[in-house]
Amino acid sequence: MPPAIEAEGLVKRFGATTALAGASLSAVEGTVLGVLGPNGAGKTTATRVLATLLAPDEGRALVGGYDVVAEPHRVRSLIGLTGQYAGVDEALTGTENLVLIARLLGQSRAASRRRAAELLDQFGLTEAAGRAARTYSGGMRRRLDLAASLVGRPRILFLDEPTTGLDPASRNELWDMVRSLVGDGVTVLLTTQYLDEADQLADDIVVIDRGTVVATGTPDDLKARAGAAVLQMRPAQPEQLAVVERVASELAGATPTVENGSVAVPAPDESLMPAVVRRLDDVGVRLAELTLRRATLDEVFLALTGHRAVEPTDDQTDLRETA
Repeated sequence: MPPAIEAEGLVKRFGATTALAGASLSAVEGTVLGVLGPNGAGKTTATRVLATLLAPDEGRALVGGYDVVAEPHRVRSLIGLTGQYAGVDEALTGTENLVLIARLLGQSRAASRRRAAELLDQFGLTEAAGRAARTYSGGMRRRLDLAASLVGRPRILFLDEPTTGLDPASRNELWDMVRSLVGDGVTVLLTTQYLDEADQLADDIVVIDRGTVVATGTPDDLKARAGAAVLQMRPAQPEQLAVVERVASELAGATPTVENGSVAVPAPDESLMPAVVRRLDDVGVRLAELTLRRATLDEVFLALTGHRAVEPTDDQTDLRETA
């Protein structure tokens, strides 16, 4: 069976900025492909190319077996798209938003109302169906936005950072909905900068940084590449944090991460823990916390790219795209 989504060597430039620099990815039908990266990495650009909203400067992409440049209308008949921000009309009610989209897709008035009622029930919005969308909470608007992308019963769904700005409870609700859709056979391409989101939902992950794919694999595969485990230590006396960092660096042969009063360092094997404990005991450092755990996807991203997945930088690429 061919992949539901397949892209090879995608290049997209906006003036002097190269948003995509030869990115390639593939998604198996009925699975979630997580596209992971920081703001400005090229995730949104890749999504827009695959959704036929942008034409690539180089490379080729197939969605549902159709070329996104040569056969865009066929691609659009198969896909749904939810962008980073809710795209519903806030002056219309929940029902009116969905009926409008159904009518634009060519459904009859009666069929449009039936489909709207189905989706409002599926997404727990029936009680709010007659209210203007501007009265909805952020989580409700995102659910309505996702429902809108499903009016045409797409086989392939693009979710571009769908949980941006949502509270934890609303994020969990949206995750459950994505799992339900995949259970019904829908293929999902999910872009995110939330490491836990990719870990929770994705069957496979593409790590993209500065327009280039730097790694691919399952969440467990990627964690294994960064080291099977991480040794985390918190000194009982905060002023001894620098000593713990120095000892960890010397014994692990790697640069530790220091955050919130703790030191974390990749542990190539279980022998690192007793060695660190002995050395710290020799220099008079007592630990309040000592944990040997699996690497997180955040640590994987740091190991692969040299920086964290979420950084306080402007997304210049997205600004160019929306200009």
